[in-house]
Amino acid sequence: MGCVIVTYNSAEHILGCLHSLAQAEHVTLRIVIVDNSSSDRTPEVIQGFLDQSDLDLTLVQSAQNLGFAAGVNLGLTKLLEDPDLDRFWILNPDCTVPSSTPAKFAKVEMPFSLIGGRIIYEEHPSKIQIDGGQINTWTGATTNIHIGQNPDTTAMPKSCELDFISGASMVASRAFILSAGLMPEQYFLYYEEVSWAQNRGEFPLVVCENASVLHSAGASIGSPTLSRGPSALSVYYKHRSRMMFMIAHHPLRVPVAYLFGWGKLLQHLKRGQYAAIPAILRAMHGLPLRTE
Repeated sequence: MGCVIVTYNSAEHILGCLHSLAQAEHVTLRIVIVDNSSSDRTPEVIQGFLDQSDLDLTLVQSAQNLGFAAGVNLGLTKLLEDPDLDRFWILNPDCTVPSSTPAKFAKVEMPFSLIGGRIIYEEHPSKIQIDGGQINTWTGATTNIHIGQNPDTTAMPKSCELDFISGASMVASRAFILSAGLMPEQYFLYYEEVSWAQNRGEFPLVVCENASVLHSAGASIGSPTLSRGPSALSVYYKHRSRMMFMIAHHPLRVPVAYLFGWGKLLQHLKRGQYAAIPAILRAMHGLPLRTE
């Protein structure tokens, strides 16, 4: 099974991810790491691991930060050259993986578009982050199925209940990629996997029972967690990509999605999350994020 990991300033987490993959049982992984021009020690940390590991691992250096999807596509393009690989696991660098999970993904029968499992908060292992996602086609807002629930007492959803698989851990089939194309790159961050799943045609989304990963959510960009609000950067790309998704897939409902953004702005104002306000305004009006 192929595996693509996109890193960006991931020095703090990537070793935990790679050490967990090295413990994978009953499966052979061919891993490509695409580093999106990290400014920290991520490439050196990965190279140090490479020098001491037997994993089939290749490091690809991007000259600039191309965004999540473009990084994924660099890795997929390299792995697609191997005709023996029929599925490709896209995994975040801030995930750690139980030793049995990779083989469970590798054994799911064809056909499928994307496979998802359970993603659990690394910092709160008694709470689910997402069991797959749903999309509101009027507002573009996404919902994490079973967020905050106990993984020991919560059954996995049925595949038919899902609209997309979380990009933090998802497995794409070769047949789906050849049919739908590579992951859409225009979003830069967020909604790539949501948009990709809309192009699945007759290939079903699949839930893989008992396959889980632990995720240090928002490690690179400051996505919201159970204990903190989002960073301005996270809010900006979330709303920018939400509007882009609606324009692409539900153009007649864009005014509703725009009003929804104003509602979220007022919500952040009420919570005292003032940095989010100009970020949302600029995102919804197609303006670049101010970084000063």
